[in-house]
Amino acid sequence: MDQILQTLRSLDGVLELAPGPGSAFPELAWGDHFFYYAPDGRLPEREQPFATVVTKDYPDDTGSALDPPGRWRLNIHAGRGALAALASDPDRADPTDHAAADVVLPHPVYGAQGWVAVVNPGERTRSLVARLLRQAHADAVRRTERRPRIPLPDPAGGVE
Repeated sequence: MDQILQTLRSLDGVLELAPGPGSAFPELAWGDHFFYYAPDGRLPEREQPFATVVTKDYPDDTGSALDPPGRWRLNIHAGRGALAALASDPDRADPTDHAAADVVLPHPVYGAQGWVAVVNPGERTRSLVARLLRQAHADAVRRTERRPRIPLPDPAGGVE
C-alpha cells in the first residue's frame, strides 16, 4: 500500500484526505485515503476523488472481503471506456470474484459509474494500475480546468 500511496502523493496538484481520530469525518472512514485533484489545496465541494484506498469493508460494500488483516483495495475512477477495454480482455479473471487479489475488476458497487477496483495490487497489475492512476489524474485535471471558477466569499466580506 505504501508504494501506491507514494505514487498518488507524487502526482501534481493532489490533495489527500486521510480521516482519522479527531477528524470531522465518521469513524468508518478512518484509515482510508481519498485523492482529489485540488491544486489550490482546498477540498473540492462538488468533485469526487479520482482514486481511493480503503482498508475495510463498508456496510454496503463487502464483496472484496477487506476486513481480514493485510487486505485493502485501490479504487480508481478509470471511466467507462477503460471498463469496456477491461471487459474485452480475454485473460481477465472472473469479474464476479471481487475478493480476488491483484486483479483489476469493475468496482463491486460503482463499476457502472466507471470505477475499477484492485484488492492488494501487486506484480501482476502494477503497470496497468500505474497507467489507470495517471489517466484518472489527467481526467480529474481536465474536469477541473473545464469548470468555470466561481469566486468564493472571503471571510473578511469580499470575494476572492
